[in-house]
Amino acid sequence: MGLIQNVLAVIVVLGLLITFHEFGHFWVARRCGVKVLRFSVGFGRPLWSRRDRHGTEFAVAAIPLGGYVKMLDEREAPVPPEQRHRAFNNQSVWARIAIVAAGPLANFLLAIVAYWALFVVGTTAVAPVIGSVAPDSPAARAGLVGGEEIVAVRGDAVRSWSEINLELVAAIGASGELRLHARDAAAAEPREYRLPVENYLVRQDPPRPLATLGITPWQPSMPPVLDQVVEGEAADRAGLEPGDEVLSVNGEPLTDWMDFVNHVRGSPGEALSLEVVRGDERLELTLTPGVRDVEGGPTIGYVGAGVAPVEWPAEYRREIRYGPVAAVGQALGRTGEMTLLTLDAIRKMLVGLISPSNLSGPITIAKVAGDTARTGVESFVGFLAYLSISLGVLNLLPIPVLDGGHLLYYFVEALRGRPVSERAQAVGLRIGLALVVTLMAMALYFDLMRLW
Repeated sequence: MGLIQNVLAVIVVLGLLITFHEFGHFWVARRCGVKVLRFSVGFGRPLWSRRDRHGTEFAVAAIPLGGYVKMLDEREAPVPPEQRHRAFNNQSVWARIAIVAAGPLANFLLAIVAYWALFVVGTTAVAPVIGSVAPDSPAARAGLVGGEEIVAVRGDAVRSWSEINLELVAAIGASGELRLHARDAAAAEPREYRLPVENYLVRQDPPRPLATLGITPWQPSMPPVLDQVVEGEAADRAGLEPGDEVLSVNGEPLTDWMDFVNHVRGSPGEALSLEVVRGDERLELTLTPGVRDVEGGPTIGYVGAGVAPVEWPAEYRREIRYGPVAAVGQALGRTGEMTLLTLDAIRKMLVGLISPSNLSGPITIAKVAGDTARTGVESFVGFLAYLSISLGVLNLLPIPVLDGGHLLYYFVEALRGRPVSERAQAVGLRIGLALVVTLMAMALYFDLMRLW
């Protein structure tokens, strides 16, 4: 069932993003007087199609991992003399720039609308209260203690752990001091803390922003009751089932879920003896955690099981909501922040600060889409907005075969007063195609490695 949900979720996500992207090209092309021959969502054999009064064929194709808008163009097929003024290649350079740029801009618009809807409806976030601080960690050396609530990172106000993580990820590669503001319940004003860092999060895979600083978020006590067991993983092979309560590990009683997690992480590949309550019976099971290598850290164990959710106290919840007008500014700001963060991540990956193994392909997108869909509409819409921004940014990169590559050619044409030669465009196309195929292969490889 999980696989089916993941597949359906990724079809919905990619279908919406691609449709919106291609509609941007289509809408501006129509307004520039260009004849659109086909608007296709997906590749391959059409499963459904129809034509409108303008002669445009709208189609839904069998492979839902892309899409395209086919326009009248003399470079692709002969065009009747009476139709040449409607061919894409005969439009002014500025009209061609507008048509090509409209696709990525439509993705940014979709993200703005999605964030606006989230801010108007309102989102509930967990207050960023520190649960504990690891001894001799950057947070401990700066003086942070458990129970304090973080209210600003690097001078920017934050209201949730997700906002804090975004700020910390943006600081990848930092050396020196990382400024945080935090306050306890009794303090009227927050205090500034300066956390010493050196090459912060550089080449960590995956990045662990809070753990690297020695900060563990506060969370309510969670009994060690399983809610999810991943098929085929260590917990499933040991015979554990959803609803099981783990009483002890190797004879040591458990007080909460984190006790169990610590035993698992600290015992990669080692057999653990569990005492489990299932309904009215007690069971003795043997669990051998899998082994997971963490770049820049010790090897840890994992079993493929999740804890049953618990209710958070009201004082640890924050509701973020704005009026329809104020939400516009917030949505624009969030889209801008995520765009800059994506561009900065690409830059840091190119210079080696971020591991290329953080690249994600269709498998990871499907998994995250399915997970967020199961979590709730709020998480799913937030993921949709972020993915839409990523698609817009990637398409604007100056790589031939992408929209950004075409825009590069057209801007050069606008400056020179004549088009880039066909030979230069052909060479660029081959280079761009090689780059895109390489990136796709790398992303798929890292997707498969995450599964294994």
